[in-house]
Amino acid sequence: MATQKKELTVEEKLKALYDLQQKLSEIDAIKTLRGELPQEVQDLEDEIAGLHTRVTKFEDEIAVQKDEIARNRDIKLKAEDLIAKYTADQDNVRNNREYDYLTKEIEYQNLNIELAEKKMNEASRKAEVLNAEIQKAKDLATDRQQALEEKKSELNEIVSENKQKEETLREKAKKQENKIEERLLTAFKRIRKNTRNGLGIVAVQRNACGGCFNRIPAQRQMEIKMHKKVIVCEYCGRILIDPELVGLAPEEAKNK
Repeated sequence: MATQKKELTVEEKLKALYDLQQKLSEIDAIKTLRGELPQEVQDLEDEIAGLHTRVTKFEDEIAVQKDEIARNRDIKLKAEDLIAKYTADQDNVRNNREYDYLTKEIEYQNLNIELAEKKMNEASRKAEVLNAEIQKAKDLATDRQQALEEKKSELNEIVSENKQKEETLREKAKKQENKIEERLLTAFKRIRKNTRNGLGIVAVQRNACGGCFNRIPAQRQMEIKMHKKVIVCEYCGRILIDPELVGLAPEEAKNK
């Protein structure tokens, strides 16, 4: 049987939410230390993988050009053999017609040789270009790999320094969440998600909302001090709490 959460007073709910917010804000501060490093690491890993894919593609294309060179080399060798044969046969012709036929065949095979050489040269040039592109991609990958190692080292250092603290805070935050009713917790998380600084509940400071700093009417402030219901800022939607309820003087709440 599931254990029901203890029914809290509004005052207790607000205190529980504020305590949860403090823990979550500490976790957010640790995330801020990491900054854009996780995304930068991911981007570098993706770029390196793309460069390796490019190298593989170029190598496959070079293999195609090598096959083209080998095929045309065979064509050239066969043509040279035929030319040698036809040249020798010319010494044994019986009439001009046979001689002219062999001469045309020799010319045709010379054209085959020229075409084969042309195709081999084109394939060689393509292979050279591809090899240059491979070297560029490899050099860039080496550069990116070095940057990746530096970013990873920096990120790992930050993570290792704060890992225990972050895990402890997450455990405490989870326990704190278990004290808060589901509907209120869901609303609080939604507010946090929609705010730039992740503050879902803020103390009133200098007669204003501690989140958006818009002025709170006197009557509204009195209702907040009574702790009878959960009140949100009509401008930013954050939950508002009396600073004295969490041991803060109004002027101190700005920095908490």
